[in-house]
Amino acid sequence: MENTKLHKDTDVKDVLVLGNPCKCDACTVGCRHGSGFLADDDIPKLAKFMDISEEVLKKEFLEEVEKFNTKRYRPRILRKDKPYGKCIFFDEEIGCKVHEAKPLECKTSMGCKDYGEELSIWFMLNHFVNKDDAESVRQYASYLKSGGKMIEGASLQELVPDKEKLKKILNFEIR
Repeated sequence: MENTKLHKDTDVKDVLVLGNPCKCDACTVGCRHGSGFLADDDIPKLAKFMDISEEVLKKEFLEEVEKFNTKRYRPRILRKDKPYGKCIFFDEEIGCKVHEAKPLECKTSMGCKDYGEELSIWFMLNHFVNKDDAESVRQYASYLKSGGKMIEGASLQELVPDKEKLKKILNFEIR
């Protein structure tokens, strides 16, 4: 898989092979300056691993963030009066305290690999950009127009193959 180009529809199992665990400084910089987002099935797995309810997990350890008109949770960031900070689950001595159940984006973040950025884009496309939500598509179009990168299978025309529908979405004729 390492020699294969990442595609928007690459299966998560293949993505996880690319995103094998690494604890180098390039890969843990994200843990020190932010946190990864949780996919839908990450919340119950993390709550079970921590032996707490999903409600307690959300209230005490997670924060909700919106991107591309889609809300997701991520581990709370300990900011200390800065716009960034370390992940609530990161410890300088031991690393990730929830490593066995950490969020999908954390599992696929590979700062030391030349395809690391593609892995981040894959996660964004599959867990934030919603082709069935006109506002999400418009925000993604704005991201691309401002220089945002994409991977194979992620052009606007591939996300919304109906040219007339895409035109109406981008012209705010479809809300």
